[in-house]
Amino acid sequence: MKRIADLDPAGMTSQQRSVYDAIANGPRKGVRGPLAVWLHRPELAQNAQALGRYCRYETSLEPRRSELAILVIARIWGSEYEWYAHKPIALDAGVSPAVVEAIRTNAVPVLERADEAIIHTFLTELHRDRKVSDETYRGAVELLGEAGVIDLTGLAGYYTLISMTINVFQVSPPDGVPNELGA
Repeated sequence: MKRIADLDPAGMTSQQRSVYDAIANGPRKGVRGPLAVWLHRPELAQNAQALGRYCRYETSLEPRRSELAILVIARIWGSEYEWYAHKPIALDAGVSPAVVEAIRTNAVPVLERADEAIIHTFLTELHRDRKVSDETYRGAVELLGEAGVIDLTGLAGYYTLISMTINVFQVSPPDGVPNELGA
């Protein structure tokens, strides 16, 4: 059960409505999940959605790489809504079903692509150790470039914020959609 109700657009303040319209008319095509929670604080919603737009649509990371990263973060945080929202996007972007399933079950995925392996290692180390090793950093720069490592780090921070919001406010997938992470 979600801890905070979605706002009715008819009852929003002018600032909330402005942010709502910007999100609903942008590439997301709607205000759902954590964005609906943040709308209660329109300043947060405005700034977070701008960062999210960059992390989702404008980074140097191709969609396969960024969607893999989002799934890894969703799994780390047990964020069911994020998993629900991004699993089909990741599969469409070229992340293999076997990799998706391994991440879902918390198994170590067999990652045949070097860029996917370094993304998984980078994010696992970052969340487990709160830093990455020199070896992992060098490997990430070699495979993703310096811009890619900066974008991956920003994406990790943004989707951690997303996952924390989802978990704190108990934002769930739509009714009838089963939890896949066991959270």
